[in-house]
Amino acid sequence: MFLLGPSSPVMLLRTSPWLFALLLSACAVQPPAVLPVPPPPAPVPAPVPVPAPQPEPAPPSVPIPVPAAAYPTLRPVDWTAVAFWQDDRAGEAWTAFLRSCATLGKRTAWQAVCADAVAMPPPDDATVRTFFEQRFQPYQASQEDGSTEGMITRYYEPLLKGDRVRTARARFPLYAAPDDLITVDLASVYPELKNLRLRGRLAGNKLVPYPTRKEIEAANGNGFKGRPIAWAEDPVELCFLQIQGSGRIELPDGAHLRVGYADQNGHPYLSIGKLLVERGELKLEQASMQGIKDWGAKNPDKLPELLASNPSFVFFRELPNDLPGPLGALGVPLTGGRSIAIDPRFIPLGAPVFLATTQPNSPLPLNRLVMAQDTGGAIRGGVRADFFWGFGNAAGELAGRMKQRGRMWVLLPKDFPLTTVRR
Repeated sequence: MFLLGPSSPVMLLRTSPWLFALLLSACAVQPPAVLPVPPPPAPVPAPVPVPAPQPEPAPPSVPIPVPAAAYPTLRPVDWTAVAFWQDDRAGEAWTAFLRSCATLGKRTAWQAVCADAVAMPPPDDATVRTFFEQRFQPYQASQEDGSTEGMITRYYEPLLKGDRVRTARARFPLYAAPDDLITVDLASVYPELKNLRLRGRLAGNKLVPYPTRKEIEAANGNGFKGRPIAWAEDPVELCFLQIQGSGRIELPDGAHLRVGYADQNGHPYLSIGKLLVERGELKLEQASMQGIKDWGAKNPDKLPELLASNPSFVFFRELPNDLPGPLGALGVPLTGGRSIAIDPRFIPLGAPVFLATTQPNSPLPLNRLVMAQDTGGAIRGGVRADFFWGFGNAAGELAGRMKQRGRMWVLLPKDFPLTTVRR
């Protein structure tokens, strides 16, 4: 998702030369001068025919297409280079892979492998490994500087208490995406910006930044007109729901209301945990999800200002309760322990990925075949992932502690096009 800010493309639009219209110029034509009648010319030899001069070739109207790497940080390797590939219970990832195929199977590069996968009976671990080894090429993922290690964090689907209407206990709104929020996708004009979007709203004939969290929460301040779809009881829990992007609301009758990400206000995310550490309120090792919740319970008077410090604000939509998991950016349900969020600039969305990292706050290995089925505003880089732990408090306990180093291998069909034509 693309964010608005002082250095964002929305601001650059105002100064960047490519946003100005090309100026048309016209050459003035002078009228012919009136000349005196010349005297009769002297006899001259008959002219010798010469070839007519050839015109200069016209310059091309567009640059010549130059092949360029679509995913330049992926390097092909042998299967023997995929560390710990044999250690995983790969059969547990098959359902997640079939969910990816519901979308990927419509694309040329994936049609054959997905058709074969759908036709197979439920395979065991060895069969799954053989399937990928025969049909896929592994690629070592790296950062832009060439390093092959990156940060692996986590997310989960939380459960909050709340209601469909505002009550004395449920006072904090979950807003639907507002009608005046405008998203600008520049990919049709600038392919290099295919994963970046601008968000704002119109003020006259200008696109201006959308209100910040502080402005939105200030009694619908700055002209914001919200449409709540539910109300939460705890503002800190609601803050973490916005960070996770999806979750469930437990209603007074015990039923669950499932909600998912709908849109975002375009402002960059600011970590309130990092802010508490910088202010000396928490030590670095205390700045976990649980640590922030404990701090909020002990400092209710400081809590509103802390939450408002993060200008990013997420809007939600109601999802069907019969989904097997929250919907990721690929448009398919996520699978606990087998789905990750990635940066689609470096890894194709939907691709299988073999992840080699460790358990939360532990040296114990976590080596798994996972599916790149989601994205996130804080997920930036060639070796960067958010590991989805699943639903509920147990998943939240694991997610709250995870910030590990890891390596990634992207698995792509052998005829997958890794080049594109850039104009």
